[in-house]
Parts: sequence; C-alpha cells; structure tokens
Amino acid sequence: MLRRRSRHLIAPIVAVATATAIAGPANADGRDVPLEQLRVTTTEVAADLSRPTAVVGLPDGRMLVTEKPGRIRSYDPTSGLAPTPVLDITDRVNETDAERGLLGLALAPDFAYSDTVYVVYTREPDAAVTLSRVTLTTGAEEVLLTQEHAEFGNHNGGHVTFGPDGFLYLGIGDGGSGGDPLGSGQNRNTLLGKILRIDVSRACDPLPYCVPPDNPFVGVADTRPEIWAWGLRNPWKFAFDEADRSLWIADVGQGRYEEVDHIGPSDGGENFGWSCMEGPIVFDETRCDEAAEYTAPVFHYRSGVEGCAVIGGLVYRGQEFAELAAGTYIAADFCAMTAYGLRANGDGTHSAAPIGTFPEYVNAFGADRDGELYLVTDLPGKLYRVGFTTA
Repeated sequence: MLRRRSRHLIAPIVAVATATAIAGPANADGRDVPLEQLRVTTTEVAADLSRPTAVVGLPDGRMLVTEKPGRIRSYDPTSGLAPTPVLDITDRVNETDAERGLLGLALAPDFAYSDTVYVVYTREPDAAVTLSRVTLTTGAEEVLLTQEHAEFGNHNGGHVTFGPDGFLYLGIGDGGSGGDPLGSGQNRNTLLGKILRIDVSRACDPLPYCVPPDNPFVGVADTRPEIWAWGLRNPWKFAFDEADRSLWIADVGQGRYEEVDHIGPSDGGENFGWSCMEGPIVFDETRCDEAAEYTAPVFHYRSGVEGCAVIGGLVYRGQEFAELAAGTYIAADFCAMTAYGLRANGDGTHSAAPIGTFPEYVNAFGADRDGELYLVTDLPGKLYRVGFTTA
C-alpha cells in the first residue's frame, strides 16, 4: 500500500500529497508571508571551487566546503575563500565518474573541542562508498563503514548528518545505472538505496560503530540493522528540521518524477517505494509487494519536463528572514534553476510552490552557525548566500 494512504496501483498524480501530521499550525513559526508570495535571493560570496558537493557551517562563523576531487576548503565571511585546503584526501578519493568523489561532510557533535569531522567519499581503487572519521588538525583517518559500489558510477548518495538524537545518518544510492538493476531499493539485505542510522560515539566489536537498539530492523532476519529508511533511489541530500526534529528527504527520480519526502522524528522503517514506485506512480510492478506499505512523497514534479534532479536543502530557521521564511523547507532542481518552498501545515497536508530561481547547477545547501542559508553550484563552482524577499 502507498501510505498517506491510497493503494499504490491507483495513487493519484497530484503536485502535493497528504502526509502524517508532524508540524503545528501553518503560522506557528510566526511568519507573515504566504508561500506563494515568498521569493529567494542569492548573493555570490566565493568562486573558483572545484565541483563543490557539500557546505557546512562552523561554530566560529566560517563555512567548510567539500570539493569533489577530495579537498575541504574554508570560507570566512570577512576574508573570503582560503587558498589552502583544511584537508586534502585526493590521494584516496576515486572521482572517475560524474557522481563519484568526496560527497558528504558532517561536524562531530564535539567539533569545537575535537576538530573531528565525518566524511563520505568513493575510495580508490574500488569506488566503495566510504564513511570515515577524520581529525582536521592531523589528517588522521579512521574508516567506519564501506559499501561496495563498483558496478556503476552513479547513485552513490553520500550525504551525512547528525540527527537531533545524536546518531549519524548516512544516505547511499541504489547502486547506479537506471531502473535499479541490482534490485537494491526493496532489498533490506543491502545498504544500497537506504538511509542508515548508526552510533559513532562508541564501538561494538567487530564494528567500529554501534547500531542503536531502537533501529527499526534490529533482530529482523535478512535485514541490515543499520537501516533507518529504505526504498530510495538516490537520496543525494536530506535534512532534519531543528524545531520539530522531522526529516526531509529529496530523492532523485528515474526520469518521470522528482520527489520530496517528509517523515516524523520517530518514523524509522519507512519504505519510500523505489523501485516499485517512482514518485506517485508505479515504476515496475514486478518490484511491488501487495502486502507492503509505501510512504508517498509530499511533493513531486515532472523530471525531464520541469527539471532533471531534485537537490534537497534545509528548513530555514535563521533570524534575518524569520518573518518571511521561518519553517520553510527549501529545495532546488539541478538543471531548471527553479527554487521550491515547502511547508508542513497543521492539518497534516503540505503546501508547495515555486519561489523564484537559483543559479544553474545547484549541488548542495548548508547553513551557518546562525541558521542562514548558503548554496554551492557544481559548474562553475561558486558559493552563494541565500536570502528571501516577497513577490
């Protein structure tokens, strides 16, 4: 079944689907501007980046930007982009395909004291998706998790972040090519096509991490216990809302629909349907299970017509534009330059609307220590500050 809650074979094709109520009233954030009147603005603040893939704010006000070849650069709002990387692991990063390279970055919860980050990259020589803990000051690295990904170069995922529960969440794509030839999306015995949830604060021999005991598939046969969510094609970017702890996931489509998913903070185990479903419709009926429940997207648009790949952003929780955009989830399309705004309504539905345009080839979003938004573009590699105004 397609949750929210219609059967998958008759799922309606609509721009905004209903969803489980996970937010307060529509105006609970104190904003005064209807979504349809909101508009984004962008200001270029840095250039000459080499295919940036992630941007993360530091406690001291700087931003860290990952570059696909394997470098992490530092941007200071007062002095600009530092010429020397704060970390260079190009010797161990495989970037032989357009979607391989250094893909994700998250600060350790104690970063201010430990100078530790978590990075995700496709490694030399076998292109396995690799999660590592790295100390920036020394360059010391500890590999925590790897997933084989040699057959195809695309759909690596690679986004990594810490959730409000203190656990680390990692997204990995379905293994690549088109149409999920490995059958990964609906196979819980692989980490491909999943979002994982692990405890990196300790080790549980023989693993260098632990699986939280309340993960949804702990003790389930033929299932990897690290899995938090499944049925995903390529969850390139996802984000937690710091206010209500809900999770927003942008999952890149096969060719008909791009989708955004939204689940509550305790909704582990959700199956988003790939490769039975693509967005709101059936993609491959042979991959469907009549006994399964598939969680529907809260927003989708037509791939190949309205864009080519959804790029997930963040929920705006800064102060400068709070009266305009507080509680608004921001997303982009890689090709079409369209900026999208989504809001969770108090009645369990979601509102969505185009809210202007972004520069071409947006690849990732991030926030500074004050919650103000930034984005990076793939080619040319630039960093922009995001603002808001009204139509």
